[in-house]
Amino acid sequence: MVSSIRLDPKDRTIIGLLNQKPDISQEEIAGQINLSQPSVAMRIKKLKDKGFIEQVIGINPHKVGFHIAKLEITADTPSKILNMFRDCPFFLNGFTVSGKNNLCLLFIGEDIASLESIVDVHLRTNKEIHNVDFNIIISSLKNFVTPINMNIDIKEKAPCGIDIECRECTYYKENRCVGCPIINQYRGLFW
Repeated sequence: MVSSIRLDPKDRTIIGLLNQKPDISQEEIAGQINLSQPSVAMRIKKLKDKGFIEQVIGINPHKVGFHIAKLEITADTPSKILNMFRDCPFFLNGFTVSGKNNLCLLFIGEDIASLESIVDVHLRTNKEIHNVDFNIIISSLKNFVTPINMNIDIKEKAPCGIDIECRECTYYKENRCVGCPIINQYRGLFW
C-alpha cells in the first residue's frame, strides 16, 4: 500500500543529491537548498522513516570479477522457491512477476560453472519448476551495487534444503562448482 507520497522540491533535491553522492554531508546539502543543517537532518530522517531513502552497502559484482545470473522461471509455487534460497550466500534477490515466467531470481558467483550448477542441481530437477531461462548479465548501464552476506554461520545442512552434500555432487567433484560456504564445503576465494 502506498502512503501519501508528498515530496516537495527540497525533498526531491535531497534525494537526488544523495543518489549522486551518498557520502555528501548535510552541510553541503543545506548550502545547496538554502536550509539549515538541522532542517536537512530532519528532512533526511523523515525520508528514511517513510522509506524514500535507504542506504545499501555492498559490492559491485563486475568490479570484483563476479558474474550475475538472471533466471526467469515458471513455477507452481513461487514463494516456495524463493524461501528455498532465502539464506543462500549466492542468492541476491528474487521477484514474483507477471507473465509466463512467474519468478525472477538473481544469483552471484565467482564463475559461471558454479552458477550453472545451482541451476542444474537445485532448479532444473525440481518438479515444481516447469521452465528455467538462465542468462548471465554481461553489463549494466548504471553502477550496480548489491549487498552480500559475509557473515556465514557454518551449519550441518545447506540452507536450500538439498539432501546431497557438495563433496557428493558431480559438479563439485569435477571442479565445476566452488561449493557451499555454509556447510563448510567451499573452495572459492570470496567467503
